[in-house]
Amino acid sequence: MEHGPAIPVASEPDAFLQSQSQERVGAGLPAVKLLNTGQDAFLARAALIETANQRIDAQYYIWNDDDSGRYLASRLVAAADRGVVIRLLLDDINVAGKESLFALLDAHANIRVRIFNPSRSRDGFGRWLSFIADFDRINRRMHNKTFVVDGLVGIAGGRNIGDEYFDQHPTLNFRDRDVLVLGPLAGDMTANFEAYWDSPWTLPLAELYPKPEQAQPKLSALIESAASRHYHIEPPGNRQTARGYLETLFANTVSAPAELVFDPPPEDPDAPAEAPQRTAQALYDLVEDARSEILIESAYLILTDNQLKAVDGIGNGRLEVAALTNSLATNDLVTNHSGYARWRRAMLEQGIELHELRPDAPACQRWVAASAACDGGEVSLHSKAVVFDRETLFIGSFNVNLRSIYLNGETVLVIKSPELAGAVADDIRYAMEPRNSWRVELNGQDELVWRSEGQEVQHEPEVGFWRRAMSRMLSWLPIEKYL
Repeated sequence: MEHGPAIPVASEPDAFLQSQSQERVGAGLPAVKLLNTGQDAFLARAALIETANQRIDAQYYIWNDDDSGRYLASRLVAAADRGVVIRLLLDDINVAGKESLFALLDAHANIRVRIFNPSRSRDGFGRWLSFIADFDRINRRMHNKTFVVDGLVGIAGGRNIGDEYFDQHPTLNFRDRDVLVLGPLAGDMTANFEAYWDSPWTLPLAELYPKPEQAQPKLSALIESAASRHYHIEPPGNRQTARGYLETLFANTVSAPAELVFDPPPEDPDAPAEAPQRTAQALYDLVEDARSEILIESAYLILTDNQLKAVDGIGNGRLEVAALTNSLATNDLVTNHSGYARWRRAMLEQGIELHELRPDAPACQRWVAASAACDGGEVSLHSKAVVFDRETLFIGSFNVNLRSIYLNGETVLVIKSPELAGAVADDIRYAMEPRNSWRVELNGQDELVWRSEGQEVQHEPEVGFWRRAMSRMLSWLPIEKYL
């Protein structure tokens, strides 16, 4: 090992985190807090890394090699230097091009990196060819996003690791949500993590990429380089500052009944994915119990005949369903939008109220800490939450689409709290206002129209002809399960 022998690991979790967890977790109920902005989400993760004393388990679909990704990676190295054991678990689909960063981390004696469901070929044309040859297996992805420190504090939600998730990107930032938890739910997140860590479909990174030479000076340079950069959001500089930030954060948690639901890794990824997974079934159960209102906030939204049957009470006055998703102008993936567009009319005919986010939504100023990025850029929806009767919140990595229902591993929290559910419901309704979103409807001629602030458009607004044409052509293909 270039970085020397492993530093002895602390036998106990951090005393501050222990005392905070004991203090906040009352009457056996977990303490939870929404992380609504990228700023809060970034600072919470950064502060938890500084405070960790025993171990950090991080599980992500995407970890970008950008300023945010390298900063958090550098602090993981610093934590490993003081004896914290780091386990980093990544899905393979987004590792290409960033492998040098992860191989460098894996060279540290106290850091282990593993990759879920890797392709057999690692680069170039062969990598893409393996996606085609192993189509069923490669489509089973680990979309889970969890971050657990000392087994006491966890974060789960929709955010990956990267500038656009943490209000740090100069032109395009995501509206997203996470939930911070203290108490037994953090242990449940660890069980989720270990199910994938120990899966036979997960391989050590060292079996896929060679270890870098001269790792120790490169690890030191990573820490120094990240510390010298300017960030729109100033991270905590030391453990004392981090604890002060976390103490304020923890003081604003809410005690509420909550459950973590996650999809276990597939036993046989080559087998057909025909049954809804555990997280999807939890969503179906909540839909069945809904009395009056369901509010959906989903970056990628695809409901086909099977799912629409589950909400057949719409239109008879029993149940109102309203959904916020990306417009073609704000969607980062035209392919995903095409699947939504294929079923948009059916959703409207079922009685679902549809709203599509505007790229120039003034809500960006509320959601994104770097307001200059709103002035000169765009905002896109990446959050995934469903609110039932303003009483129950379903939130996590689960998009309301077929990929999350059948193919991806997902993690969600089901929180029974009128306070939190009401707050998210108010946020969704605010985002649905005409200044922030277009409402999509069928006019008197049974044509799709987009309405906002007294204006009406009869095609996908704020995008050029070719983007509209590409989405339309892709919408003719029955590929929505894989989007």
